[in-house]
Amino acid sequence: MEFPVWQLTAFGGGFWIILIAVLHVYVAHFAVGGGLFLVLTEAKARRLGSKPLLEYLHRHTRFFLLLTMVFGALSGVGIWLTISLLSPQSTLVLVRSFAWGWATEWTFFAGEIAVLLVYYYGFDRLDARRHMAVGWLYFVFAFLSLFVVNGIIGVMLTPGDWPATLDFWDGLFNPTFWPSLALRSALALLLAGLFGFATALGIPDEETRELMLRSACRWAVAATPVLLVSGWWYVGALPGPVQEFFLRRGSEIAAYRTAWPALLLAVAVGSLALSRRLPLPLRRGLAVVLLLAGLGLMGTFETMREAARKPWLIQGLVWSTDIRPSQAAPYEAPLLPRAKWATIKDVTPENRLAAGRELFAIQCLGCHSIGGPIKNIQKYTSHIGVEGVEAYLTGQGKIRTHMPPFLGSPAERNALAAYVVEDINGRAPQPAKPVEVATAAVAIPPFDLENAGHLVLAVGELGVVAMAGCDGSFSLAAPGNGLTAVVIRRDILPEVLTDGATVRYAAPDGAKTPAAHLDFWKYARTLVGKELPAGISTTGLGPDGVMTLSGKVFRAAGIPVSPITDDGRVNPYPVFTVTAADPAGTVLAGTKAALAVSTEMGCKTCHGGAWGEAGATGVAKPTAEAILTVHDKRNGTQLVQAAAAGTPVACFGCHPDAGPSAAGLPGRPELLGLSAAIHGFHASYMTGLGEEACNRCHPTTPTGVTQAQRDNHAAAGIGCPRCHGFMEDHALSLLAHEKAAGKAAAVRLMTPLAPRSVAATAAVHPRAAWTQLPDCLTCHKDFTRPARDATAFNVWTRDAAGLFRNRTEATGNIPCAACHGSPHATYVAVNDYGLDVNNIAPMQYMGAPGAIASGKRCDVCHTIEMDGDSHHPNMVQ
Repeated sequence: MEFPVWQLTAFGGGFWIILIAVLHVYVAHFAVGGGLFLVLTEAKARRLGSKPLLEYLHRHTRFFLLLTMVFGALSGVGIWLTISLLSPQSTLVLVRSFAWGWATEWTFFAGEIAVLLVYYYGFDRLDARRHMAVGWLYFVFAFLSLFVVNGIIGVMLTPGDWPATLDFWDGLFNPTFWPSLALRSALALLLAGLFGFATALGIPDEETRELMLRSACRWAVAATPVLLVSGWWYVGALPGPVQEFFLRRGSEIAAYRTAWPALLLAVAVGSLALSRRLPLPLRRGLAVVLLLAGLGLMGTFETMREAARKPWLIQGLVWSTDIRPSQAAPYEAPLLPRAKWATIKDVTPENRLAAGRELFAIQCLGCHSIGGPIKNIQKYTSHIGVEGVEAYLTGQGKIRTHMPPFLGSPAERNALAAYVVEDINGRAPQPAKPVEVATAAVAIPPFDLENAGHLVLAVGELGVVAMAGCDGSFSLAAPGNGLTAVVIRRDILPEVLTDGATVRYAAPDGAKTPAAHLDFWKYARTLVGKELPAGISTTGLGPDGVMTLSGKVFRAAGIPVSPITDDGRVNPYPVFTVTAADPAGTVLAGTKAALAVSTEMGCKTCHGGAWGEAGATGVAKPTAEAILTVHDKRNGTQLVQAAAAGTPVACFGCHPDAGPSAAGLPGRPELLGLSAAIHGFHASYMTGLGEEACNRCHPTTPTGVTQAQRDNHAAAGIGCPRCHGFMEDHALSLLAHEKAAGKAAAVRLMTPLAPRSVAATAAVHPRAAWTQLPDCLTCHKDFTRPARDATAFNVWTRDAAGLFRNRTEATGNIPCAACHGSPHATYVAVNDYGLDVNNIAPMQYMGAPGAIASGKRCDVCHTIEMDGDSHHPNMVQ
């Protein structure tokens, strides 16, 4: 924020610092170990009185001087120049905090140069004792240089108490100082052996050559176990969160973590092989390979160390964006007006992409390139649109803390997302494509008010069931919906008919069998662990069947139904026929009910891909694979492999779910419940949103193909947050229940969230998914119309018996939903599919939409005019 940004594109993302630093550190470690190699080899040569060995050492010293002092010095200056341009804020902090440390190290390095020159040019001028003393002095200077730099570099990852005390010695002797010094010293010795191989192969005297090759082998092989032990010591000294990221959560580290011991083993084996009497050309090739393996070891270690440091350049003080948290607060305030070198200060529709470019330079270029080899931003974002990138920016630094939080206002976040999507990735906004939906008129069943002896009230168990529909990859809900029906014998005092009645349901034409290309029932057969006949659900029901009596209500749970018709059109509201018959088979009454079902889940917004079916619904195969890939990457699972092998993933098979679409699977009790896991994770990526957060995933958007939020609440402008809370509130209520059960993952997901409907997280009441939901009577006190600002959030039903879909009216005979409609589809319900399909029962029995018996239409069930509130208080208003 205080310094201009080095405008790099393809070679951004730290390319230059990686290139220069790894080579410099490689040579610098050789400068330390090689110094000891010089004096010990000289001691051996003088002890043996070997002139060829001393001649070799003289030549080796010349190579050593040119590589370590010339290239090492120049690349060291290159590091300072590069970090000053890429990370001036961090460089300033390190220089100011450790000025005397750097001055001391530079003094030691100046001593190295001077002494090494004396050592080289004194080969034939100094006596043996003095020449050896000069060699030992060089090694002392080199080791002390490593000693100091090791402490200053270490503080960037493991500062310990230093950020609080700012004491020089606290910083220098940080928690990883000693294990890092041991590891780097061992690396220095190993590299001395590897470079010893390279130069020893040029010795013309065979005996001397073999002697030095065996000696170099001992250096390399002896360092290997020390590196393994010191590496383990180093990891053990890391702070808990850094260690957790290093060992388990850092997916980018995993390959390097595997490569480290593999490279060590390769170096040890290659060193032993090179010490054998192999053909000289083969040995020279193997020496080059070993030098490259040594470079790989150094690069692997430095890469892992750098990755473990994220999102910081200096732990706790400077982010990887080279911004200090103290400069950035408040994080959600506009950033551009505070950025000294930004040319745009306010985001407007006209400058949105230009403003995004400025924000990308400030907050992204430090780690990401554009089309380059290092963390190419296109690789991470080319498959998603603006909303998806915005979601990633919103959640940045919250659950996955390897990136710092996004700094800036919502408008700036949108500008950055638009720049990445539209400018960098070249994805122009795509207009929505028209979708062919099945909107045939519903034939309302007849009802003879004067002569009918019975009636059937039937509703879908849920207002809509959302399932993935992703061609056998995974399922968030067992496909299908349920029916609830009550049969009433009309009379002065009507009677709910149970004994002797048989209630059947039948699917409409075009929905008898689910569309073959969806293969929903492949899920079902997998869920129950056995083969089921085609078209049969996990509950054993087919598209036509007999409902089961439960108390005074007939139920059919898990009826197989698809939102895609046999001719490939979208129909989220297939209308089923329900008939009641006496023991003789005579039909007593009949009705129809829509079993709402949808695959309109907007996973593609953040996970990429397109709609799966009919161009506007369903999770496409690439999207499903991307979701499973992320799950595997973050949790160590193998879901992609399972799905590819023909075993679709039932999410509720692992994550417990008490919902009616969970197929009765118990799940793994130690894991978060499915609703808590999904909402808890995604809430951090959707903070600050209203009901649009719900619409991104659920089929509730008013312009979608399902339009599931279609009831009288939606017509009154009452959105999802009024009952369920905002996304953050909703997630916290579910996670609080999981936290009370002792699940540590709940705490991790709760930490970045702040409630919006109550003052503090502690004020959010825990609730169990599906069994504790908003209580209708919180707003409709005494069954009256609610206040305009009423909210049902944070007052939950005690258990499943209190749910609207399970509750009955005062007499205990009629389910509330039988008269009022399904959840999220309570009468009057309306969307683009029309009044009839959403209000079949009231249209059939009253000729107008509305709750059954509303408008004093008690004659639907009663054969005489009625007064009073027999079913619940304030029934007649």
